[in-house]
Amino acid sequence: MFWVFLSSLAVAAMYIAAFLCALQAASTARTPQGAVGWVVFLLATPFLAIPAYLFLGHHRISGYQVSRRESKRVIDGIRDFATTHAPDPEVSPVPFGPFEHCADMPVLRGNAMDLLINGEQTFDAIFDAIDDAKSYVLVQFYIIHDDTIGRALRDRLIAAAKRGLTVRLLTDGVGSYSLPASYLDTLRAGGVTVADPGAAPGPRHRFQINYRNHRKTVVIDGNSGFTGGLNVGDEYTGNDPTFGPWRDTHIRLTGPMVLQLQLIFAEDWHWATGEFLLDDLSWRTDRAAEDMPGLIVATGPSDLSETGSLMFFSAIASARNRLWIASPYFVPDTDIVTALRHAALRGVDVRLMVPDMADHHLPWLAAHAYFDAVRSDGVRIFRYIEGFMHQKVFVVDDDLAAVGTSNLDNRSFRLNFETMALFFDSRAAAQVDAMLREDFTRCFELTEDLSQQSPYVRWGAPVARLFAPLL
Repeated sequence: MFWVFLSSLAVAAMYIAAFLCALQAASTARTPQGAVGWVVFLLATPFLAIPAYLFLGHHRISGYQVSRRESKRVIDGIRDFATTHAPDPEVSPVPFGPFEHCADMPVLRGNAMDLLINGEQTFDAIFDAIDDAKSYVLVQFYIIHDDTIGRALRDRLIAAAKRGLTVRLLTDGVGSYSLPASYLDTLRAGGVTVADPGAAPGPRHRFQINYRNHRKTVVIDGNSGFTGGLNVGDEYTGNDPTFGPWRDTHIRLTGPMVLQLQLIFAEDWHWATGEFLLDDLSWRTDRAAEDMPGLIVATGPSDLSETGSLMFFSAIASARNRLWIASPYFVPDTDIVTALRHAALRGVDVRLMVPDMADHHLPWLAAHAYFDAVRSDGVRIFRYIEGFMHQKVFVVDDDLAAVGTSNLDNRSFRLNFETMALFFDSRAAAQVDAMLREDFTRCFELTEDLSQQSPYVRWGAPVARLFAPLL
C-alpha cells in the first residue's frame, strides 16, 4: 500500500510540474505556436515533455539587458555621432527605420567593406590585422577547433599579447564544446584574457542548446572589424575530407560601423564575464573614403521583439526587383514564408541558395518541407553542389547588401545571438551581386516537388518540420 501511495504521489507531482511548466510556456514562449505546442506536449505526455522542456524550452532572457543598459552612454554617443554623420535618407530607396529598430542603433555613413570569400582570404586578412594591431584585439567565434587553423589563431593572439597588446578571446560553450582546456590554458599562459565558456550564463553543455552565441567577431584597435560565416577550424579552409570545398563569406569593415560591432562584443563580454570594457576601448574612428551608409544589426533572445525575423522581413518587403539570399539552412517561420511568396507574386526575382550537401540532417530535411510552398509562387531554389555552402548573405535590388552570421531559420531568428552587417549602398550590392552570380554557376535549380524526392526526403521532411521551432 505504501508503494502504491508513493507512486500515486510521484505521478501527481509530475502532473503538477507539467501544469506549472505549461503555465510558464503559455506566458513566456516567444511565439503563439511555440506556446501551444509546449502546453499540449506537457499536459499530454508529462513524463517525456518535462525533461524536453527543461532542455529545449526557450523564452526571452533578461540578464543580457543589464549589459545593454550599461552600454547606454556609448549608444547615445553613437547616436550623437549620427546627427552629424547621418546619411541622406534619399541616398537609398530602402527605408532605414525597420533596420534601425532591430539594431537599436542608427545607420551611419563613412564605412567601407571588403568581401572575403572563403577561408584563405578570410584568415589571411584576420591574421594580418592581428599582426598589425597596435593597442588591442577582440576575438569572438562560435566554434574554435584545436587544429592547424585554430593553433595558427592561438599563436598570433599570444604573439600580440607578448607585444604588449590587450587581447581578449570569447567563444561559445556549446559551439566549442570539444575545444580542450589545454588550448585555453596555453592562451592564458601567453597573456591572453580568455572568457571561461563554462562560467557564462548561457548554455554550458550539449544538452542546453538554446541561447548560443553564434557571432563571429574580430575587432582591431576599434578601427577595423570582421564578421561573417566562418568559424575557426580546418574544415572552414576546405581541408575536411567529408565536406570538401567549404563555401563561405566573411567581411572586413572600416568606419563607424566598427564601433557598433565593438559595442556588441563588449556587451557579449559583459554577459559572459560580468566585466565592463567600455572604458578600456577606443570609441573614435576615421570615416572611410568610400563613405558607405551601413549598420550592424545584432539580434538575440534578449530582444523585446522578434528582431531576427523582422530584419529579414524588412529586407524582403523592401525588394522591388531582386532578392537573392544564400543560407545554409532554410527553416523559416510563417511570416517569412508569406513574405517570400508575396515578393515573388509581386514580380520580384526571389532566389534562395542552399547547400545540396547536409551537415545537420534534421534542418536539411525540414527545409524540403518548405520548398514546395515557396516554389509554387515563383521563388527559385538553387542547390549548391561544389562542397558545402555555409555563407549567410543577401542582396536587395541594387541598394542593400548584407553579410553576417544569421541563417534563415528559427534558431537564428529567436534562439541565437547573431550579427549582420548591412550596407545601403549600390557598390556593396554590386560586390555581393558578382559573388552570388559566380556561386549560382555552381548550383542546380530545384524543379522537383517533395512527392518526387527520394523516400528518405519525402517521408523525413514532414517529420523534421515538426521540430522547426527548435531548428
